[in-house]
Amino acid sequence: MLGRLKSGVRSVRDRLPSRPPRPRFTVDDPPATSQPESGSTPTETETEALPTYSARPIQTGFMVTIGVGIALALYWVLSNNWQLVVWILAALFITLGLDPVVRKIVHWGAPRSVGVLIAVVLLLAVFALLMWILIPTVVTQTADFIQQIPQLVTDFLESDIFQRLDDQFDLRSTAFTELNRFVSNTDNVTRLAGGLFGVGTAIINTGFSVLIVIVLTLYFLVSLPSIKFWAHRLVPYSRRRRTEELSEKITRSVGNYVIGQTVVATLNGIVAFTAVSIAGLPFSALLATFAGFMAFIPLVGAVIGGTVITLLALLTGWQSALIFAIIYFIYLQVEAYLVSPRVMRRAVSIPSSVAVIAVIAGGSLLGVLGALMAIPIAAAIMTLIKEVLIPRQDAH
Repeated sequence: MLGRLKSGVRSVRDRLPSRPPRPRFTVDDPPATSQPESGSTPTETETEALPTYSARPIQTGFMVTIGVGIALALYWVLSNNWQLVVWILAALFITLGLDPVVRKIVHWGAPRSVGVLIAVVLLLAVFALLMWILIPTVVTQTADFIQQIPQLVTDFLESDIFQRLDDQFDLRSTAFTELNRFVSNTDNVTRLAGGLFGVGTAIINTGFSVLIVIVLTLYFLVSLPSIKFWAHRLVPYSRRRRTEELSEKITRSVGNYVIGQTVVATLNGIVAFTAVSIAGLPFSALLATFAGFMAFIPLVGAVIGGTVITLLALLTGWQSALIFAIIYFIYLQVEAYLVSPRVMRRAVSIPSSVAVIAVIAGGSLLGVLGALMAIPIAAAIMTLIKEVLIPRQDAH
């Protein structure tokens, strides 16, 4: 009886609809993504989505801190020893200029030490000969020029040009008023005496600087091959040969530039001496020396030197100034289109706009020395861009 009842209940339960399962809170599994096959690289989206972290954050932060500290220490050392940096740069510049001469002597079969000795002796001989010829003349003509300043000023004040300007702007009375005011002030006299003392100090410092640069040049010229050797050892071996080729190309171009600029400046001084003599101007040796030294400054030095000499020639007469200006500035055109291209074609080749910007930037940073070094440095940077950066970009 009981068995029949259980079977009846079971049959009725089986006929009833089944109850749905009770809802439970579950965490859905992330959608399955296809794993990249072995040897395949992740896509750009997958790479950007994955954050990158340093495996050694403490070591990385420590190394960054050390790098910043070294940079600050170098800045402090350079800022407090800037004069030494200028001496080293000047000595390196002269060394690279004398290196082609030493190479030529070594090519003839002499040891490098003998080549360095001959180059230094030749340089000192040329310098001594120049001083022996110029110093007596320059000293004499400078003394004569100082003695003739009052007479030159008087002649200028009595010239027709000044008379017209004086009638129109009353320059004479204004100048004498300002001069009396300057002399009557004792502070101005004290400043003038301090300025004269400063000139003497500057001359002594300049002589000391020249001596230091000569000594550094001698040491750099002797040890230049070893300096290059150890500098190349700092480059990885796979790139060492290419680095040696580029450094050799750059140093040769700097040396050829220094020699070429010396030739151009010497020729400029000779032409200036000829023009001053033809124009009948006094102090021909002094003015020609000034023009020759100014010609070392690229692009603008010769123009500035010629302009200054022309203005000084106006004290003698406008006819003499006109004769000098015509001769000298005609030569500048010949120099720009014939002399400089032939002399400099083996040294540097950079666009004119880059040369102008480089000279301005170099002059702003280091004065005359910066202007002298600007063009070869710009040429070296252009060489690195052409030989390293552009091929690397083309490879990508």
